[in-house]
Amino acid sequence: MNILITGGTGLIGRSFIKKYQYQHHFTVLSRQIHPKVFGSQIQAKDQQDEKGITLIRHLEGYQNLDAFDAVINLQGESLADKRWSEKQKQVLCQSRWQITGHLSQLINQSTSPPAVFLSGSAIGYYGRQQTLAINEDFRDCYPEFSHDLCRTWEEKARLSQENTRVCLLRTGIVLSQAGGALAKMLTPFAFGLGGPIADGHQFMSWIHIDDYCQALNELLQQENISGAINLTAPTPVSNREFSQVLASLLHRPCFMPMPGPVLKLLIGEMADLLIHGQHVVPKKLLDAGFTFSYPTLKQALTQLLAR
Repeated sequence: MNILITGGTGLIGRSFIKKYQYQHHFTVLSRQIHPKVFGSQIQAKDQQDEKGITLIRHLEGYQNLDAFDAVINLQGESLADKRWSEKQKQVLCQSRWQITGHLSQLINQSTSPPAVFLSGSAIGYYGRQQTLAINEDFRDCYPEFSHDLCRTWEEKARLSQENTRVCLLRTGIVLSQAGGALAKMLTPFAFGLGGPIADGHQFMSWIHIDDYCQALNELLQQENISGAINLTAPTPVSNREFSQVLASLLHRPCFMPMPGPVLKLLIGEMADLLIHGQHVVPKKLLDAGFTFSYPTLKQALTQLLAR
């Protein structure tokens, strides 16, 4: 397939392109293009490298997306890089909303639009929840910033649904040693300083990076799946259990809890992502027959830590 992918140099984009670079052709839109990010020397921007990856910095030259079979939209400012001031919240929102709205507009202007639009979202759509298992049909979302951000993000993607199949990627915690949450946790846990956050009862809905990439590839081709899709493993765990499994595999103790008020003092409102959780299950993927290579946390972490 000829695929336009935004945010292609992020954790998920890099992993997906590396895994499927010989199966698909990618046109990668990224605000930052590093010379060796795809494992090959790229001497110039806006041209094709030797692996068949076309790199672009903007979409101004496109009046439509007739040239593409699919669009994968992963672009957005990192939620964890800066404290959530009101200014930073606007950056988080606009970095997602603007590109998504623009892509929908280009799809709608296409004579032969892409067959599928996979657009980023997050399980933050549901807002903070208790331990009740929730799937894509859940409607009682908690009204907070993460929900508002994801709701509008999804609305921007749905603007193109009359012309293409739209899949909204409600992403959980993606586990990878190449970056993301696990990479940030490894150092304190390796020094025996890891432990649960707050009371540790909040659920963490996670997914192994390889399963995420495989799910994306299947969503490109499974024509009967659309709408919101939870990209999480089928066995979410509590924060306490996650901490205990990680510490055990590293042969380290797990006795250094991080009190919720202290975390809020350190990082502000962003702490809500860690203090409150959601017990999210991937009903649509399971109903479609998707097979997870790493359905349990121990399997996932064992494989990642062995790399």
